[in-house]
Amino acid sequence: MTERLVTVDGVELCLETFGDRADPAVLLISGAASSMDWWETGFCRRLAERGRFVVRYDHRDTGRSATSPAGKPSYSSADLASDPLRVLDALGVDRAHVVGVSMGGAITQYLAARHPDRLHTITLIATSPEGARASEKTLPPMEARLAAAFENPAPEPAWDDRAAVVDYLVEGERDFAGSLGFDEDRVRRMMNTVVDRTRDIASSVHNHWLLPDDPSAPFRLADIGVPTMVVHGTADPLFPLAHGEALAAEIPGARFLPLEGMGHEMPPPQLWDVLIPALVRHTSAK
Repeated sequence: MTERLVTVDGVELCLETFGDRADPAVLLISGAASSMDWWETGFCRRLAERGRFVVRYDHRDTGRSATSPAGKPSYSSADLASDPLRVLDALGVDRAHVVGVSMGGAITQYLAARHPDRLHTITLIATSPEGARASEKTLPPMEARLAAAFENPAPEPAWDDRAAVVDYLVEGERDFAGSLGFDEDRVRRMMNTVVDRTRDIASSVHNHWLLPDDPSAPFRLADIGVPTMVVHGTADPLFPLAHGEALAAEIPGARFLPLEGMGHEMPPPQLWDVLIPALVRHTSAK
């Protein structure tokens, strides 16, 4: 396991690798406002032990990657979406298996449509269609309890008060849990790591949400020709299960793996015995 800073195209990004470089590369992409710490070390190690060269990285404005002042991101959504290629370039990896969760899944869809030559396979976790769909059926909205939380957000903490920031981040995740329940101890451990590693936590919380969509890069889900696996929690309150089902139906040849009880979250450890073998099988494709 090695963590290091790399600079590609003038952009400083922090990445970490697990396993043997000779094994097939699996690049993990986190969700919005999420550093690579959300891909838990135990998960990365277990995947590496199954014969994969696992790579995780910090998005801009998260962790130790380049940061902008809070409220003033100095990059575009297109820049954020192309950073995975910069990570692969820094490692000298021509093609990788890419796994994205939530916003990371949207980025992965874009990469599969626009840069299929850099990808062996993709895995889309807890995400929603980013490209145009053939179906005109409306997908269900977020659950009412989560909509209420968005409408009445908790007051922001003083960003220099470490304990208050950790509490704020932990509570911010509670409403995204599924029927498996909210593992506060696990989330708190993660958030302590996130706060300790992040250059500017206020920028990390705010800046991704200020980026406008990139209107110059439309694509259809039917354009994705990379072998695809869609993984979705059956109790996702932000993107109900139909979002994952729609992705699997629209992307040619996609496989669908529902995870019982998972919400809109990183797959918790009790589901790793299901997810990791599925990832190993899927990333055996060339």
